[in-house]
Amino acid sequence: MQSLYDISAPAKLNLFLHITGRRADGYHLLQSVFMLIDWCDTLNFQIRNDGQISREDLTWELPKDDLITQAAKALQAHVQCPLGVHIGVAKSIPAQAGMGGGSSDAASTLLALNRLWKLNLPLETLSQIGLALGADVPFFLGGHNAWVEGIGEKITPFELPSARFVVAKPDAGLETRLIFSDPELKRDSKTAIISGFAADTDGNIFEYGRNDLQAVAQTLCPGVTQALVWLESQGLSGRMTGSGSAVFAQLLHDIDLQSAPSALQVRLCSNLDVHPLVGWATSDGQMTD
Repeated sequence: MQSLYDISAPAKLNLFLHITGRRADGYHLLQSVFMLIDWCDTLNFQIRNDGQISREDLTWELPKDDLITQAAKALQAHVQCPLGVHIGVAKSIPAQAGMGGGSSDAASTLLALNRLWKLNLPLETLSQIGLALGADVPFFLGGHNAWVEGIGEKITPFELPSARFVVAKPDAGLETRLIFSDPELKRDSKTAIISGFAADTDGNIFEYGRNDLQAVAQTLCPGVTQALVWLESQGLSGRMTGSGSAVFAQLLHDIDLQSAPSALQVRLCSNLDVHPLVGWATSDGQMTD
């Protein structure tokens, strides 16, 4: 029985997140830069010949029909594949953190099964399947750090300098829905352009802008403020990623990780130039070795 082991699913950080408006259908328009980091989940795949899709949680229990299972079922249904899969999931990326862990798992599942089931679907098709699962899935499928706008569907690859970061995740998570529905949410940030983003950073691209969701998140989750205050005590300027509750700061000097409050999960990370599975699906459906 063929297996495919140790497939990585990296987290992301939003370097900034601006809300520039809201469509008539209620979806928010945003601008952000998504950056891949080396905080990863690990997925293990084993073909099943009975067509069944099963999952084994190797670290903590996930919802029965999480995005990993949904992604496998969606891909199987799209091509009417007779094969199944057993997926072992070693989670590391915290949930409700704004780090895209579920979306990244779904993207790695689509890429892995496209190869394991020998489907040879092009990246565009996988992205269409992924977008139906979650707005962030196409970013992880694309495999590159990116300038993201619209409702998250407009993705432009963007190169970033190598850097290290400290990420602090409070015990409590945050529901994205609650933040975006809050009447106090700032929704009128000025629209930026990529060249302006690169030019307006005074030599440090990681200091651009802000996270428009952060103020509302701090009212809903005191742990966000606690994490920001701790980073400030270490001489670092932190901000929240995505819809939180994780916050991060570029690591510019040594800090005392032991001083972090016990309610914070703290980790040092480096950014990635590309996704570990970049090239596993291409525009013509051919897969790299």
